[in-house]
Amino acid sequence: MRLHRARTTLAAVAAAAALTVTGCGSDKTDTPAAGTGTTGATSAAAPSVTGTVNVFAAASLTETFTKLGKDFEAANPGATVKFNFGGSSTLATQINQGAPADVFASAAPANMKTVTDAGNGDGTPTTFVKNQLVIAVPKGNPKAVKGLADLTKPGVKVALCAEAVPCGAAAKKALGAAGVKLTPVTLEQDVKAALSKVRLGEVDAALVYRTDAKVATADVEGIEFPESAGAINEYPIVALKAAKNAAGAKAFIAYVLSDKGKTVLTEAGFQAP
Repeated sequence: MRLHRARTTLAAVAAAAALTVTGCGSDKTDTPAAGTGTTGATSAAAPSVTGTVNVFAAASLTETFTKLGKDFEAANPGATVKFNFGGSSTLATQINQGAPADVFASAAPANMKTVTDAGNGDGTPTTFVKNQLVIAVPKGNPKAVKGLADLTKPGVKVALCAEAVPCGAAAKKALGAAGVKLTPVTLEQDVKAALSKVRLGEVDAALVYRTDAKVATADVEGIEFPESAGAINEYPIVALKAAKNAAGAKAFIAYVLSDKGKTVLTEAGFQAP
């Protein structure tokens, strides 16, 4: 009887050991080899951004931000980027008056400060590019403009941006540095409007950003002048406190600051901050 019980106990122990070995073998099979991946709990990709991202951006960013917006949408199929391009001073006023915006990209710190001083920025603005002025003239430069002094010659009609607009403030600074006083035939509310006057043949020259002249090379030429080096504009960007799509705002800004964003901007002629 004792011998029979001993044999029964040994058999039970052996069976339990076999089950334990089999169980361990199953665990090994379910575990990926080192370097081949992770378990399902940790391999899920971060969710992409969804919804509409409303971006208020300086007019001089029209071409680059439009491209970045399309690239951002391609990377986030559930997202749509809508832009409101215009003079930075006008955009700042709209934001402070409650216009629905998630992101603000200004062509100058002064206009950004208007928004942040009103408590409408979410965090500290980040400078992402710089831009420099050139003299835009019609193709062929019929008035033979070589510098700022030539803009005061009789019969030369000039368009400038209004002083409240970043390109206008930069123009005033550059003209002051050159000691040049001129009376423009028109003051425009953004740089695209000033450039348009040259493209349409309504003026002989305009002070615009280098990037805008580069976009319009089929119609205009950009004349570099030394005083522009002392009137370079910095472009800050910030998410807004009243953003309806806060996650989208932060994701879009991150995309602008990414290597892909920097490539698009520098290829367009913007300078690194």
